[in-house]
Amino acid sequence: MKKISKLLVANRGEIALRVLRSAKEMGIATVAIYSEADRNALHVRYADEAVCVGPPASKDSYLRGDKILEVCRALGVDAIHPGYGFLSENAGFARMVREAGLIFVGPSPEAMEIMGDKLSAKQAVQAYNIPLVPGTAEAISDVAAAKQIAQEVGFPILIKASAGGGGKGMRIVNDAAEFEEQMQLAINEAVSAFGDGAVFIEKFVTGPRHIEIQVLGDEHGNIVHLFERECSIQRRHQKVIEEAPSSVLTPELRAEMGRCAVDVARACNYAGAGTVEFLLDDKRNFYFLEMNTRLQVEHPVTEQITGLDLVKEQIRVAEGYPLPFAQEDLTITGHALELRVYAEDPQNNFLPDIGTLSTYVRPQGPGVRVDDGFEQGMDIPIYYDPMIAKLVTFGADRAEAIARMLRAIEEYKITGIETTLAFGTYVLTHPAFVSGDFDTNFIKDHFTPTTLAPAAPDEATAKVAAALGAMLLSEKKPKTAAATGETAGAEGSSGWRRNRLGVR
Repeated sequence: MKKISKLLVANRGEIALRVLRSAKEMGIATVAIYSEADRNALHVRYADEAVCVGPPASKDSYLRGDKILEVCRALGVDAIHPGYGFLSENAGFARMVREAGLIFVGPSPEAMEIMGDKLSAKQAVQAYNIPLVPGTAEAISDVAAAKQIAQEVGFPILIKASAGGGGKGMRIVNDAAEFEEQMQLAINEAVSAFGDGAVFIEKFVTGPRHIEIQVLGDEHGNIVHLFERECSIQRRHQKVIEEAPSSVLTPELRAEMGRCAVDVARACNYAGAGTVEFLLDDKRNFYFLEMNTRLQVEHPVTEQITGLDLVKEQIRVAEGYPLPFAQEDLTITGHALELRVYAEDPQNNFLPDIGTLSTYVRPQGPGVRVDDGFEQGMDIPIYYDPMIAKLVTFGADRAEAIARMLRAIEEYKITGIETTLAFGTYVLTHPAFVSGDFDTNFIKDHFTPTTLAPAAPDEATAKVAAALGAMLLSEKKPKTAAATGETAGAEGSSGWRRNRLGVR
């Protein structure tokens, strides 16, 4: 076994805090890294030690694997947890960590390389008879040949970047007439986003649901699944609301998808926490999409229904311990929902917003969990993902989880920026969501930018509102730019400031 004594979290915001808290409970010393924009962030204050690794831009700070390893050497760190995003699925970085004699809390770089490419992932799982979406078995760049394959598969088809993720390098093509243009756009976007223009073609599954299975493996060959998450409420192919378990999976279908997810993990000798993603069509046929070789944003809903701490399980696996449970020991208890609270304006096509959290009051009470990295008065920086928090509720059943989420949204007070809170209320009260009869087209089918607009006030109300608006406008202070330095105050006024280190 390789006992971890000091852990560096190579991330920021809520996921950095999430990992730091579990490490603290395990008696592990912690180190945070931060950019100049995050000097006063909560994860920086929470860690035992923290080091600045560069300017605000991610490429100059959180993506600087060389600087992160320098910090590890300077502070006697023996393990790195990458969180999600940034370097979490970078096989090159994982290999650098291993070669430096440190523990990478995640899968092997070899597993990352197999599953990080959608085509190699499909090839790896073929021996296990995993259902795959019809399409090409390898990358293709010849437009004429690709067009012929698309016609054989049958429109509509999906052109996808092999190295893609987050909806980038993805194009839906409805007929042959638009194929050539859309393929070139997909290639260009893939090159821009990933430095790799390889694309492949899949049959576009109409009306699909996005179901993912959480898996956990150890270095001794044991692999289990921790049931599913429903992730079908999406905008721009990115998730906004997740729940566990799914309202449409039967016990038999859950067991079958779970078995396939375990086989996918087995195909790359997976150790650690990972997620296997599937599409489920309207006839309840499922198809393997990809494997995410990291902790997912939505992992809290799985924790709620299983009672497990996935970060602690990751750390124990990285230390070399076998899983302390088998598949038959795991059960689903209750129901959980997660709303990603983004600094976005749903009425303006979910355009990201920046500004100051003039008011920030978290909801509380039974069955409510908030994973965040902000507090009142802090700025939402322009440099990073616009997610403010993950609002999670848990109930004895789906109805109670929804009721608690609606209460929690009402209690959550955020002013100064636009957020997705009102959108969450809209979704959770919509008949399609309540009934469970929805798919990844929910926003396209049921939501328009005017949906959340308030009703027009009567004349008397309008006059009062205008008067109040004029009064508030005269008193309102301009928003400040995102802070890049320490707030005013004497150095040493709080303990955490005294052990901040500045490494350039």
